[in-house]
Amino acid sequence: MAEAARDLVRFLSVAGGRLVAAHKPWPRYTLDLAGWRKLAQTLADVPHWALIDLWAEPDQAHAALRDEISGAIAIASLACADRRFPALSPARPAADRLERAMRDLFGLDAEGAKDRRAWLDHGRWPVGGDHAKERYEFLPVEGEGLHVIPVGPVHAGIIEPGYFRFTASGETVVRLEQRLGFVHKGIEGLMAGRSVAEAAKFASRVSGDSAVAHSLAFARAVEAALGVEAPPRAHHLRALMAELERVANHLGDFGAILNDVSFPLMHAHCGALREKTLRAADAAFGHRLMMDRVVPGGVARDIDPAALPALRALIAELRRIMPRLAHIYDEKTSIQDRTVTTGVVSAAQVNRFAAGGFVGRAAGRGFDARKSVPYPPYDALAFDVPVLTEGDVNARVWIRIREIEQSLGLIEQIVDRLPDGKISVEIPVATGEGAALVEGFRGEVFASVKIDGQGRVVRARPRDPSWLQWPLLEAAILDNIVADFPVCNKSFNCSYSGHDL
Repeated sequence: MAEAARDLVRFLSVAGGRLVAAHKPWPRYTLDLAGWRKLAQTLADVPHWALIDLWAEPDQAHAALRDEISGAIAIASLACADRRFPALSPARPAADRLERAMRDLFGLDAEGAKDRRAWLDHGRWPVGGDHAKERYEFLPVEGEGLHVIPVGPVHAGIIEPGYFRFTASGETVVRLEQRLGFVHKGIEGLMAGRSVAEAAKFASRVSGDSAVAHSLAFARAVEAALGVEAPPRAHHLRALMAELERVANHLGDFGAILNDVSFPLMHAHCGALREKTLRAADAAFGHRLMMDRVVPGGVARDIDPAALPALRALIAELRRIMPRLAHIYDEKTSIQDRTVTTGVVSAAQVNRFAAGGFVGRAAGRGFDARKSVPYPPYDALAFDVPVLTEGDVNARVWIRIREIEQSLGLIEQIVDRLPDGKISVEIPVATGEGAALVEGFRGEVFASVKIDGQGRVVRARPRDPSWLQWPLLEAAILDNIVADFPVCNKSFNCSYSGHDL
């Protein structure tokens, strides 16, 4: 077993695992209880096995894992006949909230988990667990002169709801505890029983700012399950949409971060550039957020040829203006005082939580699904993945700036190389299981799907990057002053909707 523990797939195959042949493109193994226990124990000794996701069906638990050394991905499953499964959270803290959500949504209990509180269920669901009806007790903090500052769930401004409970000593934060779940929509339940085409619409609405990323992850999972390959032109159009989405969101974040440190001029400039990016997306694909444009089998709409000059003009304008904005940001000591060394997340923390996107890459974890788990057309395009090590707000800003630069190069390559041909293929009515991992602007988006013989979705699981990033925000604000929380929070920009499902 010690030798097998160095290889994820081999470990699962010898730990009582039975290969599920229908699952693509990565192997899925059903483990017995002893095998799952071995997995939970081995995770504590093999830190390079990253937890991609942990989710449930009515009678099963599933864990998606990635070997950070070999790049191998595999899924472990356990039948939970007694509604219980050994917890993975003692070895992988990112599993804590996922296990709590599994209990809320499906009644599966993680044995050995330290945190037994409800997560998504606030005790108001018509059908819910008794544990959610109990008074929600926040974690205790002891010390002299401490005070509590409650913030939310309703905030000033147009923002999604989330509750933040600060415990502070004077102005210094000694603990932050979040409570989320206020915008739970029942996405997973709404997707179940739908046709693939109907479920795709829900995938596009998991998190509005990541409509393309979630649509792409779901589409690729369906295509893997049914053995379908989208046409080359569709792959390029999908990537074009994904990069436009990335640029628009990074521009918005860049400006909003600087607005939180009292530099509204930059916010105005970035807002104007973001608006131009959204208008270019609308001209090209008929929707500012490109919602419902990526579908299983390809894309729902071809690019408007009249929009190509506007895209090239946008690239030229951003390449001209972004260096100037970056220079302004870098030379203002008043801004640097608020961003440098603020909200630090360590490399050990991002690796332990397998956090990706600008949160991970700002702290030395260079995972990017476009490179690390390559999929077309990125496997044939040239781009770099910027990585820094400081892990502070400043580093997260610079990752965004550098990623905008790289996305502009990708958009240019895609437009120049856009192949002719079909934009979609028909999705067959067949059974299958599939999963996919794609890179959204926040980080990697995971999707898993199971389809029955009538072409309907039995189970769909979308996992937003925010699940692995929200907990790190609690760590980032420690020993910072309360007034720095807005800029720290915005530098993470986690999704409430994507997390709350």
